[in-house]
Amino acid sequence: MLKKKRKLLLINPLNSGTKGLIIHKKVIYPPLGLGIIATLTPDNWEVELMDENFEEFQYKEADLVAFTALTSSVTRAYEIADIYRKKGTKTVIGGIHVSMMPDEAIKLVDTVVIGEVESVWPTLIEDFENGNLKSKYMGMLLSMENAIRPKRDLFHKDYNFASIQTTRGCPMSCDFCSVHTFNGNCYRLRPVDDVLDELETLEHNMVYFVDDNLIGYGKKSQQRAIELFNGIIDRGIKIEWFCSASMNFADNEEVLELASKAGCRMVLLGIESERIDQLQDMNKKLNAKMGIDSYDKVFSTIHKYGIAVLGAFIYGLSSDTPESMAARTDYINNAAIDAVQATILTPLPGTGLFNKMIEEKKITLNNYPEDWQHYHFGKVVFEHDIMDHETISNEIASNWDKLYNENTLKKKFIRTLKQTKSPVAGIWSYGSNLQYYNLVFEHDNSRPHLDLVDIFGLKDIDSNPFI
Repeated sequence: MLKKKRKLLLINPLNSGTKGLIIHKKVIYPPLGLGIIATLTPDNWEVELMDENFEEFQYKEADLVAFTALTSSVTRAYEIADIYRKKGTKTVIGGIHVSMMPDEAIKLVDTVVIGEVESVWPTLIEDFENGNLKSKYMGMLLSMENAIRPKRDLFHKDYNFASIQTTRGCPMSCDFCSVHTFNGNCYRLRPVDDVLDELETLEHNMVYFVDDNLIGYGKKSQQRAIELFNGIIDRGIKIEWFCSASMNFADNEEVLELASKAGCRMVLLGIESERIDQLQDMNKKLNAKMGIDSYDKVFSTIHKYGIAVLGAFIYGLSSDTPESMAARTDYINNAAIDAVQATILTPLPGTGLFNKMIEEKKITLNNYPEDWQHYHFGKVVFEHDIMDHETISNEIASNWDKLYNENTLKKKFIRTLKQTKSPVAGIWSYGSNLQYYNLVFEHDNSRPHLDLVDIFGLKDIDSNPFI
């Protein structure tokens, strides 16, 4: 008689306060970390994924329940964990937030995985089976030589994008970022052939490379990118994709040419501010060294190869004033930037920014863990040095209205078509802008929800992941 399998329930929690982020569910990305856990779990377990991006939580029986969560969704994870703990079911949580706040998490779940999960999950499962589950497991930074592939058949079928990772770690130490704390400050590279092999297994033709900087830094990294892009082309892997990179993305035009041929349609560049002093304050070294005068050349070089630029900017920096934020908006609207990700400065655990604000007692939304749900980059959670809370909130709202109003977005779309000479890049960037529009104005009943069909009737264009 076959022994009944144990049940592992994986839960991807959703912060109900950020539902605007998933108005178009198809352009969000599946939880790779939970997929990796599923792969690492022995065959004598049944594994199920409950994804709140697509389904509201309903209690299901399980022997073990595991969560991953960002800071903005960890409150929800704790809420669900409490339901299971009250029923005597063991709960495990990992991810970047609890890795920075393990002492908080251990009060609300049974077990915390600190750091990357690959090195500890097999041991954790064995300990559970032996009735010896520990309260904390410390993951190591393993080589990417034998990277674990996620069990993708668990992901919801309506995800339009697949996501894949080719590197971990970041040598930069930006003050507002915790990636270098969680994944280490050195690039760990996956073998290119392994990446290509996994790309060939994807059922999606829209792909997001989740690396913090797909291109890396220096000639060696450029050659690796060239090898990757040539591999995509030579193997005939038909994908369209976007990625994140630094402002050095345009340093080598061979990289850009091959990226475009390999399917790159858009790149996210962390620009953050147009002011050198602010870049220096946040330790954004590369941008500060380059200087704002060189940015236009970067954008135009990228556009030359039919790739759109998604520029990321921060509002509410310590030296910001109403005038400086208005100047940032003017810069964005007049620069050759195709899509805009505007966020509010948010002190996440594990960052130098968080440590500094805690020390200076500047954080106002600090009733943890309940207040973590407000740390979604759309709300001011701290006391600003220059502006009071009402002023900075109103000024940011005013600036975002100028960034994301319909006329501005249409002008950007037309400009992108001229700059890139690529309708596909135009659609990708415009679709991204609409996502931010719908997020910013989700509670404004005077503004319609928009998509590309509403504005341009582009439903028949194949390369349109946004409808």
